[in-house]
Amino acid sequence: MRTRSPLLLSPMIALALACAAVAAAPAAAGEGDHPAPQFAVRTFDGRIFRMQDLRGKPVVLDFWATWCAPCRASMGHLDHLQERYTRDGLVVLGLSVDEDAPASVKRFAERLGVKDMRLAMADEKLMDQYGPIRMLPTTFFINRRGLVVRRTVGYLDAETLESYVKELVE
Repeated sequence: MRTRSPLLLSPMIALALACAAVAAAPAAAGEGDHPAPQFAVRTFDGRIFRMQDLRGKPVVLDFWATWCAPCRASMGHLDHLQERYTRDGLVVLGLSVDEDAPASVKRFAERLGVKDMRLAMADEKLMDQYGPIRMLPTTFFINRRGLVVRRTVGYLDAETLESYVKELVE
């Protein structure tokens, strides 16, 4: 078991409390379109995911954690959307903010039944680029031109997620 320094634990506790507080809160839309920050991460299947390579494709980025109940509840919805809208070019990437090893997070996602969406780990730099991310889940909807058109915080039910994705793929 890894020991965490008290300095690292405090932000994780704050994020956990924020996650719990948001569980029942409605999603909040972000303000105005702006370019999605560029980044590259290694996905759990070993590939490099580069945001700049996705111009022309609708993208959903979901910041989540294994210990966040609303995050776990939405993973199946996001995975289903990846399966359903792949032909429309949709790319769904789940970015875990867990401090556990990627292999452990991958096993957790597999136990949840995630099979189609891509998964990777988010570091603090990436969280700052898109945030700061203070509550989970935080989900970004990025259009084909590479613009963030919606940022939501909190659990999104399947119908709401699908309506947001339909806006991206149409």
